[in-house]
Amino acid sequence: MRLMRLVVGCLGALVAAGAAHGQGVHEWQMGLQEPASPYAQQAHDFHALLLVIITVIVIFVLGLLIYVMWRFNAKRNPTPSKTTHNTMIEVVWTVVPIIILIVIAVPSFNLLYALDHEEDPELTLVVRGYQWYWSYEYPDQQIEEFQANLVPDEEIGEGQLRLLSTYDLTGRTDGVVVLPVDTDIQIVVTAMDVLHSWAVPAFGIKTDAVPGRTNETWVRIEEEGTYYGQCSEICGAGHAFMPIEIHAVSREAFDDWVEQQTAGLELETPPVLLTREAPAPEGAAPAEDAPTDEAPADEATEDEPTETGDAGTATAGQRLASN
Repeated sequence: MRLMRLVVGCLGALVAAGAAHGQGVHEWQMGLQEPASPYAQQAHDFHALLLVIITVIVIFVLGLLIYVMWRFNAKRNPTPSKTTHNTMIEVVWTVVPIIILIVIAVPSFNLLYALDHEEDPELTLVVRGYQWYWSYEYPDQQIEEFQANLVPDEEIGEGQLRLLSTYDLTGRTDGVVVLPVDTDIQIVVTAMDVLHSWAVPAFGIKTDAVPGRTNETWVRIEEEGTYYGQCSEICGAGHAFMPIEIHAVSREAFDDWVEQQTAGLELETPPVLLTREAPAPEGAAPAEDAPTDEAPADEATEDEPTETGDAGTATAGQRLASN
């Protein structure tokens, strides 16, 4: 009876794992989280390819061992062969592993290149690791560094998950990372004390945070939702209590969040928005009133010399006119 319940439970887990989305954790969850970025999908495809290759190799080696034990045991083969070399076999067992390694290497290098960095990111997120919490900053959006601390068990609210949900201990923000979907996002990771590792499985990201060094990765989130991660480098007593909570929203909702976070702040320049232009900060001079050092066109004369150089040296416009 217990065996039957175990089998039914395993089958149910497989079904649930296939149907569950990777935005969080689920009971009886098995396998990898559903990918939420193109890179994560590539990584999952590569994982599936390796699983097929290693399964074929294991079955082949196991079959070969069973055949050798049956065919060449002392009873069936009392006089063993004294053959020491076989050119064909030696060529095969050299060439076949090389082919297998090439098949593995090509998608592996493609993955490494794809995650290296984004040439033209639309958004930059700065991640800093501390003992034992993360902090985040949006430099282009004028959002200063804020903390993301673990929500204590006694304060977990509706919709929050134990050991995964975060909040800002300072109370300045809600303590979660908000990122837009369908956007190329550059993620800059560093640490302020010891080694950490910023890892979000649904994005296929695991980037080490090293003190005094800046590492870079990127992501493009394909679906809105809440995604979780944790520190994946042992960093001391609080290592298990450094969760990552990311809310992926539409580009318009992200702009609304940025304006909410920067409302009432004295900014020299407006925050960079993705879907619209941010209003100029209060007190900033309009662009047309900005001072300029250029002289009006009607004040320039063809005979006016430059202020530098020898006498008689013409301006660029004069030289072009004379040519």
